[in-house]
Amino acid sequence: MTSFYDARGNLYAVVAPAEVRRLGIALPASAAEAALARADWSEQAIEALCGWAPGTRPEGAKAHRSDGLLVGPFQDAPPFDLLIVNTDGTLAERSGNGLTIFSQALSEQGLLPDEGPTELRVHHDKPDGVSPVATLVEPAQVAGVPGFWLDLGQPAFGPQAVGAQQGVEHEGSSCVDLSRVRGLAGLRSEWSRSQFVRIGNPHCVTLVGDASALPSNRQMSEAPLVEALTRIAYAMPTGSGEPCPAGVNLQWAWLEGPQRIAARVFERGEGPTASSGTSASAVACAAWRVGWVKAGEVAVVMPGGTAPLRLEAQGGELVRVSLFGTAVGIA
Repeated sequence: MTSFYDARGNLYAVVAPAEVRRLGIALPASAAEAALARADWSEQAIEALCGWAPGTRPEGAKAHRSDGLLVGPFQDAPPFDLLIVNTDGTLAERSGNGLTIFSQALSEQGLLPDEGPTELRVHHDKPDGVSPVATLVEPAQVAGVPGFWLDLGQPAFGPQAVGAQQGVEHEGSSCVDLSRVRGLAGLRSEWSRSQFVRIGNPHCVTLVGDASALPSNRQMSEAPLVEALTRIAYAMPTGSGEPCPAGVNLQWAWLEGPQRIAARVFERGEGPTASSGTSASAVACAAWRVGWVKAGEVAVVMPGGTAPLRLEAQGGELVRVSLFGTAVGIA
């Protein structure tokens, strides 16, 4: 049975590997093998499990019922392996909202311990990153709301961290590693200061000085902007692979108030989204890097909701970012 969940407006379907195989889809036995054989099964799984039944797609709705598919767990006890499948059939290295949803599904299945951390391992086929990408999740409450803290580890900064190779010019001081991404700066002059961040997956956070420079999700869904952003964010052949051959998630960030950042997101493999956990984490890290926020609690506000984050710094270095998430099942 496929279950659907909502985490801050980000929707994912969750399905056990055995259910995928019951549909006649040739999913290999292990997550590692499935990741390497992704081209043989992922698009078929997306259409079967995330596609709309004929005549049921609401007017104006996206092409799929969810923002992606979570396949797992591949074990009955921790650590748990899973796959995060984008709606274009590609695999993601990490998704904060996706892992929050997967944790909720594990909890409802009685597989997630009520206390202490549990390791989730996401397998992927990206050539520029280590697989699997591990995340520790732990049940918790924030402001009386039950959910999970996700330990996303230490971020890395700069073009080399995300494999940016072309279309990037260095800006600012070397300690900040700001970049001018030609593709973005060519769309709007306000989009000329970007910070690359890797948090298991690659991000390009563009820092703007005014709320009016934040693109709306509607604008990012309409021509010609959606085509231009797809070329930048997606790997070839869908995109240009510039600046990053493996693609990159795009965010725009504006300092809304003390320790509070407003953000917009255009995801590699998906497009504009209401929220993204790893994107929110990248935004908070980029904001810390340029001195907008201090270590401690940071809130990132997206159209789908506000993500609470914790930044830990030692000796002038950001050593850990943690994300709080909560998810609910939907019909």
